[in-house]
Amino acid sequence: MPVHEAAAVGFDRGAGDYEKGRPGFAPEVFELLARELHIAPGRRVCDLAAGTGKFTRGLVDLGADVVAVEPVEGMRREFGAALPNVELLDGTAEAIPLASGSVDAVTGAQAFHWFDISAALAEIRRVLRPTGGMAMVWNRRDESVPWVAEMSEVLRWREQPYTAYEATDWAGIVSSAGGFTPLVHTTVPLAQDMTRDLLAARVRSMSYISALDEPEREQLVDAVIALAADFDEPFPLPYICHIHWCHRA
Repeated sequence: MPVHEAAAVGFDRGAGDYEKGRPGFAPEVFELLARELHIAPGRRVCDLAAGTGKFTRGLVDLGADVVAVEPVEGMRREFGAALPNVELLDGTAEAIPLASGSVDAVTGAQAFHWFDISAALAEIRRVLRPTGGMAMVWNRRDESVPWVAEMSEVLRWREQPYTAYEATDWAGIVSSAGGFTPLVHTTVPLAQDMTRDLLAARVRSMSYISALDEPEREQLVDAVIALAADFDEPFPLPYICHIHWCHRA
């Protein structure tokens, strides 16, 4: 299945800004995955839609044997520069380029909302070993903080079709697909230390922003930077990290 056009164009063009401006993930996320999905040395993990490797790095730090799958060429270039010793494959969640029953866990960070979810869940179940598990992870900006909520308004975030993941019943979708245990969900906070330069990269890293013509893109960047004009640097950009996990049934 082809990659969504907004992701293919935006993430290819904005891969460098993605690597520069996007946050990593809280240590508690990887502690949870080590505990619940038994990600550890000797375990093989597939990280889907791995992007520039922001999430992959934490899996590597757990000592797992990691194979990353990423369909966008620009993202793969950034990934290769950051993680040259990690196996990286060109592929999608709907056609994972791995043998059946070949991995102990499958992860996807900032990713599942881009997938054809029925096809992706079938593929994930196929590549998992009988005791394997799956994790879906999103860093979401914490809009309980006024300037962050205003940032979303400026960027017309809620008007984008791919932001619906925030209200998606992922547990219901996984349950309906069959073949998995009930999806479990928890959250942990994260604060990304920002400068105005990093905030500009953070805005440009968003697929639908990066896909815009430069004048329109930079107008939105400037509008967001104006929200932080009076902040002392570094200043926090707060997130709430949502972690969902389950096992192959």
